[in-house]
Amino acid sequence: MSLLEYLPDLTPQLLALCAFALLAGFIDSVVGGGGLIQVPALFVLMPGLPPATLLGTNKLCSIWGTSAAAWQYLRRVPVQWRATLPACALAFACSLLGARAVTMTPPEQLRPVVLALLLAVLAYTLWKKDLGALHAPRLAGRRELAAACALGGIIGFYDGFFGPGTGSFLIFAFVGLFGFSFLAASASAKLVNVVTNGAAVLWFGSTGHILYDVALTMAVFNVAGSVIGARMAIRHGTGFVRTLYIGVVGALILKFCWDLLRG
Repeated sequence: MSLLEYLPDLTPQLLALCAFALLAGFIDSVVGGGGLIQVPALFVLMPGLPPATLLGTNKLCSIWGTSAAAWQYLRRVPVQWRATLPACALAFACSLLGARAVTMTPPEQLRPVVLALLLAVLAYTLWKKDLGALHAPRLAGRRELAAACALGGIIGFYDGFFGPGTGSFLIFAFVGLFGFSFLAASASAKLVNVVTNGAAVLWFGSTGHILYDVALTMAVFNVAGSVIGARMAIRHGTGFVRTLYIGVVGALILKFCWDLLRG
């Protein structure tokens, strides 16, 4: 599917979408939540297109930026592979299931549940001042494997089915459940997010719901933002990631409140 079928003059819209993709890549590479910026931009600037097409376009754009950020972390931050790899495997399979399930159940029904979870995450992060300050893994062996599989399965399904806040939920889980620092959690979260995005791209691509010309153009800017964000996170460390994380979770909460008030 091509955008040229819908917009005879794509230059103004595409320029604006590229600017939003740059900002989304920066935010997403550090703490997740890039979809908070990029998805609404697609819906506002390209009205009238099927939601599945806009979501598929967003996923193809995002996977490039997420992959670039993951590569930056891989080069500079030690990755906890024993927890990350099982989470990736389950996330891929369950993200496909979630993308399939979205055709049968209205995802909007999840908004109140996700809002409650985000409020709990924000409250806990603010209450535990030292949360994620130190890297002190607390799980090992079978407990670590079971927790990683559960995390990958639940978050993978959620990302395929609905999506907003996936990166933030992953970081919180790696920090709160596994005992990672915010920086190490960001690295693991990016790798899992690459996998969930990949599964969604396969699904949306196979069903014809991707505007490839738009997605790949936006991807250039999304990658640029992701590289800048990842390098800043690595340079400034856990304190910078924690501060931005709190800001993004707060913004997600405001967005969900607004969506619920609008009905």
